[in-house]
Amino acid sequence: MIYVLLIILSLIILTPVITAIMGGLKSTGEILSAPFSFPTNPRWSNYSEILDVGSDTRAPSTFWQQLGNSGLIVLGTVSLTLVTSTLLAFVFARLVFPGRELIFNFFTLGLLFPITVAFLPVYLQVRNLGLINNLWGIILPLVAFAIPGSTIILRGFFRSIPGELEDASYIDGCDTLGFFRYILLPLARPALGTVLVLQTIVAWNEYFLPLLVLNDDKKWPLTLGIMQFQGQYGADWGKIMAFVTILIVPAVIFYLFTQRYIVTGLTGGELKG
Repeated sequence: MIYVLLIILSLIILTPVITAIMGGLKSTGEILSAPFSFPTNPRWSNYSEILDVGSDTRAPSTFWQQLGNSGLIVLGTVSLTLVTSTLLAFVFARLVFPGRELIFNFFTLGLLFPITVAFLPVYLQVRNLGLINNLWGIILPLVAFAIPGSTIILRGFFRSIPGELEDASYIDGCDTLGFFRYILLPLARPALGTVLVLQTIVAWNEYFLPLLVLNDDKKWPLTLGIMQFQGQYGADWGKIMAFVTILIVPAVIFYLFTQRYIVTGLTGGELKG
């Protein structure tokens, strides 16, 4: 029975993805008349025009520029999140100081406030920092909201490392920084992989922050490119579906190949209570 439910749930989840992929190869009329059917005459031109392959006299596609902007947002968000969360998790997991648990519990209150409920203060802070129309105005808020959850994941894994291993490293001549760099970080690769995968997907799919911060369409990521594309081809749903497919398929493939890191990273910290 459980397998039947899992199959049904998988079909429900995959239906929008499959519909978008098939719709990207159809004309608007075919989508409206038979949205769930296979394309009778695949229109690969939907993709070639978006990717600017063999373009004619029309305006050049902005896809590659938007792809570069999305890549910069992902790279900046993931890099800063990994660095800050790793250092914080190490402090909260391996160093002993008064009020550690109280500070950590207060720190994790950030999980209670999703970024969508903080748009106004985030926007005001970004504006005060002069980061409107700047990719850093997206990266820094994403990092700030990613740090609490990432720190919890990494802290659980760091605490699962036996204390005897730390003592042995000190006997062999390591200091605290050496233990962190040469022993703890290599052992924490599953947890680091978990944070990397989760934050890559979050940053790649982010829509509202770019919409809030970026006014210059030359700095738009792919998620805002969909909005621009819909305005330009409002009646051509085939091209819109093709653009959506180009956006979501890489994220789905990336997740399928990296989901094992999420499983091992989230369960690794349960070795020690």
